Amino acid sequence: MFDETQEKIMNAAMELIMEKGYGSATTREIAVRAGVNECTLFRKFAGKKDIVLSAMTLPRWNPQLKESDFRWTGDLTEDLTNFSRVYMQKVTPRMVQVSIGLRSPELFEETAPGILQIPMTCKNVLREYFAKMGEKGIIRSRDYEGMAVQFLAMNFGFVFFKASFGNRLTATEHYICGSVERFVDGIG
Repeated sequence: MFDETQEKIMNAAMELIMEKGYGSATTREIAVRAGVNECTLFRKFAGKKDIVLSAMTLPRWNPQLKESDFRWTGDLTEDLTNFSRVYMQKVTPRMVQVSIGLRSPELFEETAPGILQIPMTCKNVLREYFAKMGEKGIIRSRDYEGMAVQFLAMNFGFVFFKASFGNRLTATEHYICGSVERFVDGIG
């Protein structure tokens, strides 16, 4: 779909956006980082916004999380632990940094749908899962949407902390096991 030069330009742009933000990253800096002439950048893309919107389609810059990524066994602890692991494998600290960089006012209208796709997919999967567990009598609450958003926020919060502080907060697996255990105790 994209040629090698276009990918270099897109990768350079996204890296700069993570480091400096959209507004501070210039097309000149993007070209230098990509190892191309600024004229080449404009032959390949209409401008900085076009570069970013194109980059959002690449797997490197989009977690491409799908409902089919999640598997259910019917065991609440096992399933929610698996959900957290899949989420954190796909929605990495780097993805959070990119997402923050893409919330610039100049971009937000175009990037918001792509950014929102990941939490919406997660919320829908979790809501459906909690509804099935509710039908089986495994969980008490019938606020499936609320539980889905709470569980999603809990996972996103950890990834956000990890994006900000690396592993200085706690180990990922320790967090997943402990938080799932407490969440299951609360809803089971």
